[in-house]
Amino acid sequence: MDETQAESGAGPASERVKVRRSADRGRYDLADVTQILDAGLIAHVGVSTPEGPLVLPMAYGHDGESLYLHGAVTNHLLGSGEDQEICVTVTCLDGLVVARTPFHNSMNYRSVVVRGRAQRITNDEHKLTALKLVTDHIAEIWDSSRPPSKIDLRKTLVLQMPLTESSAKVRSGDPIDEADDIAGSWWAGVVPITTRFEPPVVSADLTADATPPEAIAQMSGCSPEHRPRLRAD
Repeated sequence: MDETQAESGAGPASERVKVRRSADRGRYDLADVTQILDAGLIAHVGVSTPEGPLVLPMAYGHDGESLYLHGAVTNHLLGSGEDQEICVTVTCLDGLVVARTPFHNSMNYRSVVVRGRAQRITNDEHKLTALKLVTDHIAEIWDSSRPPSKIDLRKTLVLQMPLTESSAKVRSGDPIDEADDIAGSWWAGVVPITTRFEPPVVSADLTADATPPEAIAQMSGCSPEHRPRLRAD
């Protein structure tokens, strides 16, 4: 199945990203994938290394077509993943689903799986663009920070992988219990989970103006999903 089919909602881009368990929760439109990527903050990146599989949490960014990951040039995981097939997952946890029996306990969530070959970005201009996407994905502070130096760029490894082979999976709503249990005396329901940004705390060694950048100041009280975006997409 080609990229056009995946974006149209016709189905998964490949069998590798097809949702099999609770298949009705699968989402294959690129818009559904990027919406969850926009809401998330941390990606778990899995690679195969000579010592065995390795999964680590990382910041990420995307431009609607590719996913970007960065770290030090000595980063073992990214170095092992260069020009290799890797897997990236992002999950937004929305609630604990408490059923009448532990067998049906679950969680409400939105998740994305991206699989593909990761390529190192060697062009400095492209690398700067990718690093800006990663930075501003978390908080739009690239333009209010010191620009990276040439030394910074030499010390940084950036990988790019296409979003072509990706899928989303979403669970929401109440527990799904056995019909015979519904009339029982056991409690069932959902415990919502919400993450909020607290007011920023000034660094103890700050010598500049203590007023935080607008993008940071506006995050207070917001959820990651609704963190401010100062510039139009």
